[in-house]
Amino acid sequence: MTEFNWQRAVIKVGSALISPDGHKCSAKYLLAIARFITESREQGKQVVIVSSGGVAAGRSTISHTAHPSIAEKQAMAAVGQMQMMENWSRFFDFPCAQVLLTYDDFHDRSRYVNIKNTIRELLNNNVLPIVNENDTVAVDALKVGDNDNLAAYAAMVAEADTMIICSDIDGLYDADPRINPDAKLIPEVEQITSEIYELAGGPGTKVGTGGMRTKIEAADKCAESGMQTLIVNGSKGEVFDALLDGRIPGTRFLPTKTPDTAKEQWLKHALIATGRIDVDKGAKKALIKEGASLLPIGITHVEGDFMPGDAVEVCYDGVPFAKGVALYSAADLHAIKGLQSADFEDAIGYTSGEAAVHRDDLALL
Repeated sequence: MTEFNWQRAVIKVGSALISPDGHKCSAKYLLAIARFITESREQGKQVVIVSSGGVAAGRSTISHTAHPSIAEKQAMAAVGQMQMMENWSRFFDFPCAQVLLTYDDFHDRSRYVNIKNTIRELLNNNVLPIVNENDTVAVDALKVGDNDNLAAYAAMVAEADTMIICSDIDGLYDADPRINPDAKLIPEVEQITSEIYELAGGPGTKVGTGGMRTKIEAADKCAESGMQTLIVNGSKGEVFDALLDGRIPGTRFLPTKTPDTAKEQWLKHALIATGRIDVDKGAKKALIKEGASLLPIGITHVEGDFMPGDAVEVCYDGVPFAKGVALYSAADLHAIKGLQSADFEDAIGYTSGEAAVHRDDLALL
């Protein structure tokens, strides 16, 4: 087996493990996963869960036809989300937090930053975030579409180094193991190519029915963002014993970029600056030499009409030397430039923290 190292992981757990009978939440497969999470946290690692099962958990409460309507499914989710959270919470002696998201949330810069800040604070306070798609408000056009890709987005926003997809199959095979007894498990994938996608099968195939294609899509997103992805069989307790021992009893997809490279490329090249912040000499030194966040006390001038979550250039003496994501609007930064954080509320009536641009969202040019 391949050696396994990680520090922050998003663990995706599907409906087949949450609700094996399709009608209510079950502990059958979750005990081993919960023990893995607890022991990993005791080792100083951080975990975010992406959990399915809300609709299945609420199915027995809501009257429905053989093929439930969207409204019936949304009602099931409204009931089932609480049951799903209760089911997870009973396994842990530390607090859990529910984070409900839609596709739009990941593509709106302001919401993206809010999600990121929330998850960061939850992890800093040793709370276990449990993410699911907000089925009660999402319609088809808004849905991520599957929780594998939702987990990939969650892993990116959480800045995880690892995504673990707990499936009901051991990993990616070189043929469909359900019809070919000679099919071999692929322990490691260095590059996700068209041939790898072909192995996953399309919709309607037996392997594809198990959702392998969406798992490959999710692994592809993570690889491009500098994360490794594991597909393991979450119905086998021994899988999590192996993971705790640093072994991978499944398939690992290697990252194609380092996390720093991927993040820096995103900050430098994907974001279009909509404003400009000029700083004093001390702030420039703190950003370049000390890797600090940009604080409003070091800001001398604000230009543009940007909002929280928009990209801005950071300049000294008129020359851009960094780019990052603003945590305050241009109007609010203009009001608090040169101030200590204790004075923010008096100036603008609220505070979003002491940083104008957090170090994690800033790249030197």
